[in-house]
Order: sequence, then structure tokens, then C-alpha cells
Amino acid sequence: MGVTRILRKGLGVGAILALAACIAEPERPGVTPKPRPAGLTPPATAPVAGPSERSLAMARHYERMQAKLLAQGLLRTGGGGVDTPYTDTDLMRNFEQIAFHDEYARNRGLTRSNGMASGLRKWDVPVRIAVEFGDSVPKAQRGPDTELVAQYAARLARVTGHPISAGPSTASTNFNVLIMGEDDRAQAVARIRQLVPNINPASLALFDDLPRSIHCLVVAFAATENDYSYRRAIAFIRSEHPDLMRQSCVHEELAQGLGLVNDSPYARPSIFNDDDEFALLTTHDEELLRLLYSPRLTPGMSYDVARPILYNLIATRNSSGS
Repeated sequence: MGVTRILRKGLGVGAILALAACIAEPERPGVTPKPRPAGLTPPATAPVAGPSERSLAMARHYERMQAKLLAQGLLRTGGGGVDTPYTDTDLMRNFEQIAFHDEYARNRGLTRSNGMASGLRKWDVPVRIAVEFGDSVPKAQRGPDTELVAQYAARLARVTGHPISAGPSTASTNFNVLIMGEDDRAQAVARIRQLVPNINPASLALFDDLPRSIHCLVVAFAATENDYSYRRAIAFIRSEHPDLMRQSCVHEELAQGLGLVNDSPYARPSIFNDDDEFALLTTHDEELLRLLYSPRLTPGMSYDVARPILYNLIATRNSSGS
């Protein structure tokens, strides 16, 4: 199985309940005290555990980061506009860079790739997504995050024309989205070992000791018989992220887990760019996904073979007005 893509890019709240003790009036001297009613004895309770200081510090860090990016006009959510035009030539160039190149070397953790082109990667089986939460993730966060992933999966299905859906974890789930915090690291590693028993050590180490600079990541695994056909993917998203950054992670990781594995500084408007200008999938990115999941582009296809097909697909789109 080949590792595909790692990239950069909620707040847990602990509550303490204080109980005030009731002090009874003392008995008169010389009077034998009555037995204390059993119901007045407070039951022994375990202390309520909240997020660790490490997790809280991580949440504060990402809150400051989001505020700073927003103040700079970044993390845009509009999907592009008149200030971000792109041409067919831009689309061709960006697709070539994002779909046919890796940002990181396969099976080597965070080691950068050598920049060489690769064959096209994509799913040729239905994608079944399920969200799993770490024990530390607040219950109030889980419902909205699950709905976010479900709605986004439906959008990806519409855009690509490929069967993509989200639901509870079952035996058919092949794209696991782990929303977990610092306090869930051991839980995440154990779950990944369960999902991919033969995962290579370099890939597993990413989840075990993820640097703060890596906001989230996705690792995809290919079929045994075809190194370019995906069969499983695992995305890890930090639960400490504030809402917009967490949503941004969902948008980027799920899209990259479909096969858009690289970033490009020239891609605009796009989330496949490290400049953080856009937080959510853009109209440009939808075009990349439509091209990727055209039945005419097959797993393992080289860019030289794909180039005339891409020209034709883009020209057909323009002539049809879509």
C-alpha cells in the first residue's frame, strides 16, 4: 500500500462543578448524637477530567492563528470572485501540478518529494466516509462536525459524479475521518493500527507525534493490484481547531484524499495552495475534481497521455456553457 498525501492545516471545554457543604447545628452537650442518615453521606465520585494543559494551549494557539489570518483578509469562504479570475491555461497547469505530483515522498513521512511527476491517483470504487471522534471531543461538537462531513461528502459526489457518501462507521467504510485532540493521540494510533495493520512505521509515526505546524493530514492507500487506485484513506483533524479552521481541514483533506495530492503556489482561487487565502473549496477546485473524475482519465495515466484528453474536456465544458 502506498502513502499518498500529508498536509498542513472544536475547542474542548472542561467544566468543574463545586458543591457547597451544609453544616448542621451541633447537638446539645450530654445528648447522644443520633446516627447520621445514610442519605446525607455524599457518594464517592471520580473527578471530572477536562482537557490537558497541552490540549488547551494548542486550542489557544489555533484561536490566535485563525484571528490573525482573518484580520489579514485570509481564510476566505466565498469560493472565488471577480478578483480571482483564471483561464483554461491556468486550469491545465494547476491540474498537472496538483494531480500528477506529490508534495511528500511516499512512505517517508514529512520528507519532501523529488518533484518528479507520477501517475494519476483516484478512487475507482465507491467512497464511504465515516467520522470518528476522540474521547476528549465534547459531545456538543460532534453533531455539527458529523453534519459538516455529511454535507460536504454530498457536495463532492455532485461535483465528481462519483459515488461518495457519509454515514456511521460500518464494514464498508473506507475513508475514516478521525477528529481527535492531543489527549486522544494514543487512541488515534490504536485505531489506525486496527484499520491498516500493515501500515509502515513512517506513516504511523506522523499520527503519534504530529508537529503543531501540521494542522491536519490525510493518508491514502492504494489497491494491492494497482498502486494508483485508492482503496482506503484516513484523515486526521485536530479537534482543538476553532470552527472555521476545522471546516477548512475537512474541505482540504477530503478533497486531497480523492486524489488531488499536491499544492501549487499558482493555484488561485484554491485551497490547494499554502497561502491560506481560501478556507473552503472554490469553484476552481470543483473544476479540478470534475476533471479528475472524468471516466476518460484512469488511475495510473501519465500527464502526457492525459493532456489531450484534458484539453478536450475543458473545451467541451466551455462549449456547453457549464
